Amino acid sequence: MEHFKYKNNSLYCENVSVAAIAREFGTPCYIYSYHAFVTQLQNIKKAFAPVDPLVCFALKTNDNSAVIKTMVDQGAGCDIVSGGELYKALKVNADPKKIVFASVGKTDTEIRDALKAGILLFNVESLPELSRINEIAGETKTRAGAALRINPDVKAPTHDRITTGTLDKKFGLDLSTAELVLLNRQKYSWLDISGIHMHIGSQITTVEPYVAAMKKVLAFLHKLGGENIPLKYFDLGGGFGIPYDHSPVTPIGDFAKELIPLLKETRLRIIMEPGRYITGNSGILVMETLYIKDNGVKKFIIVDAGMNDLPRPSLYDAYHEIVPVKKTSAPEDVFDVVGPICESGDFFAKKRTMPSMKRGDLLAIKSAGAYCYAMSSNYNVRGRGAEVMVKGNDYHLIRERETIKDLLRGEQMPDFLKS
Repeated sequence: MEHFKYKNNSLYCENVSVAAIAREFGTPCYIYSYHAFVTQLQNIKKAFAPVDPLVCFALKTNDNSAVIKTMVDQGAGCDIVSGGELYKALKVNADPKKIVFASVGKTDTEIRDALKAGILLFNVESLPELSRINEIAGETKTRAGAALRINPDVKAPTHDRITTGTLDKKFGLDLSTAELVLLNRQKYSWLDISGIHMHIGSQITTVEPYVAAMKKVLAFLHKLGGENIPLKYFDLGGGFGIPYDHSPVTPIGDFAKELIPLLKETRLRIIMEPGRYITGNSGILVMETLYIKDNGVKKFIIVDAGMNDLPRPSLYDAYHEIVPVKKTSAPEDVFDVVGPICESGDFFAKKRTMPSMKRGDLLAIKSAGAYCYAMSSNYNVRGRGAEVMVKGNDYHLIRERETIKDLLRGEQMPDFLKS
């Protein structure tokens, strides 16, 4: 996280004091580095330059419009999984011909909206979905580009809940079914089935699972070649991991070194869908210490952020480094760092050795740019925090803190409860 560094013992995002942002916008508060986003996108483009990939930013990791606009302005396309993400992408003038649409459960409305927009590809995940897209395309007299998401049945060494490339998961088509679809593609008269899509999981830190999956893909493509089935695109998906702690993570250049020869062998236009790799270490979550509790068995740092603000530790037992916003010489101790939510699962760290904090001290959760605000909720009637983007010496509020009025909007009292 090179864009988040201490200066005179105070944490800065680029050239702006994190404490100053927290004072202005309150806590919890997400702070993002513009240059971190751009640098990570450039790194992946540079690493895979020999295959000149279309890099489609995965909106699921961070769907703030300012973040999406940053990616689009840098030439990225968009990997979307919902109608809402399509709307946001189009709102910041993303090129529809750089949009790919995954999701196992696309609704009729989402399909129609994507057809109207003229997106590049639907990444199709089942036979019923393929038929439904074809039907709606026919009804609207719209030709649709489609890629078959294949499930290579390769298990990635990551948390089971973010593994997507095995046949016990809901994603994609098995290779035999995909082959039958391509052999009978004339059945889908409104679809140009022109690509193969693959995505084996998220937070993958070694290249071996990709290599294993690519070998299956290449064998599949070789078989299709014998059947004279033309294709244009191969979408590798995403999933490149980031360092959340001090465990080794394969550098993106090493991923590229192993994968480029295999990608070249496809002889297809390469699409990639990095999300976490770009956004994960481009943001932090800042929170304030409320209380220090010692129950004789454990010591707790209780903060004003909760699992509704950053759910990954609760969902996946995920590790996030937590640092004081202002360095302190206070003695270290072992703490659980927990929030105010009425759940035992509301924690950010367990048995973590940290400096002793006091009420009012600010802490920053690192690696909070991906799957944090995007997965946040209003559980316990808590408004989500503000989001701020920093660029050099400048900073801007890019999403206001939610108020109680925001949370009550849309609620209506039935007549039989009115007094």
